[in-house]
Amino acid sequence: MNQLPLRILSIDVLRAITMFLMIFVNDVAGVKHIPEWIEHAPADADRMGFSDLIFPAFLFIVGLSLPFAIQSRKDKGAGLLSVSGYIALRAFALIVMGFFHVNLENYDGQSALLSYSVYTILITIGFFLVWLDYPSTLSKVKKNGFIVLGIVLIAVLALLYKGGSAEKPETLKPHWWGILGIIGWAYLVSAFVYLFSKGNILVLMLAFVAFAAINITSHMGIFQHHLWIIGDASSITLMMGGALVTSMYKKLIGNKKYLDFWIMIIFYGLLSFAFGMFIRPYAGGISKIYATPAWVFVCMGITILVFALLIYIVDVKHKKDWFKIIKPAGTSTLTCYLIPYLLYSLFHLVHFHFPHFLSSGIGGIIRSFFISFLVIGIVYFLEKKKLRLKV
Repeated sequence: MNQLPLRILSIDVLRAITMFLMIFVNDVAGVKHIPEWIEHAPADADRMGFSDLIFPAFLFIVGLSLPFAIQSRKDKGAGLLSVSGYIALRAFALIVMGFFHVNLENYDGQSALLSYSVYTILITIGFFLVWLDYPSTLSKVKKNGFIVLGIVLIAVLALLYKGGSAEKPETLKPHWWGILGIIGWAYLVSAFVYLFSKGNILVLMLAFVAFAAINITSHMGIFQHHLWIIGDASSITLMMGGALVTSMYKKLIGNKKYLDFWIMIIFYGLLSFAFGMFIRPYAGGISKIYATPAWVFVCMGITILVFALLIYIVDVKHKKDWFKIIKPAGTSTLTCYLIPYLLYSLFHLVHFHFPHFLSSGIGGIIRSFFISFLVIGIVYFLEKKKLRLKV
């Protein structure tokens, strides 16, 4: 049995693939006449499309990375208070960005001072100024100056925001938390559970079961109320699942139990998928919009099995270069997520529209793949210029 490293390189590859596909499914949502299996399934349809798999996979990947991120802080000498602050600030950044993104969906470009595109560009610039991974060579005064400028810009844009319509104006409010916001809240809970459990696998397993039980009982009508922050615990269950798999990996590989690891990861992938299919008739079917248990566990099972395959390809067979072209999506993931907001806004400002054959059918699908590679190319260029976000 080939040995495996304690640091799993395939996590970065899985993150890159998932981010690439997230850009693709976000763009292909605007393409007409594509196969139904690619699209998001309607809320009340007891099924899921390929697009419904991407976000839960990303939540699971955040969980996979979580033990390594926290351990890295500890290895640098960070104490409990310092790590807690790191977790809180990281979650806060994601929640803030998600909050503004959600309100962009309701932005009234007709009544507001700034057009939707200009507002989107400016808020994204604000995010970059506040959360840019500034080089160590930059003086502290300049770095703090840029951060303060970003905070001021975001605050001014919050004051200028106008949502709803001229007849029914609305201010900024959490309609829902958005992709980044959901990740932020789930990370806040999952990271603190991991931190205070000290990575104890039994405690993590009990926590995973508890959150899964909340998700299951809420959709079976046994537990009627969503808990503050936790909600129906669907996102936390996915993230805790990732943290649990990584923790078990570290323990088994640390003890050189390589065969046990392969049995464990394949078993949990198949078990998760099977449980999702089993619970499907009893807890609201399979629905991404409603975050049903079947959706949670089926997606988790698929992601675990894909992760196992990538561990074999990347960590055992050392084929990481196969995925080199999309590497920036795994190393500058948040930057990759934000760049489309700038790109689409610029398209709108210059009145650029794709020709019809690139907005429908196979041509539209090819376009969406092109957009994914274009975004990653832009991020690659920004990385070379030392411009990437880090929270």
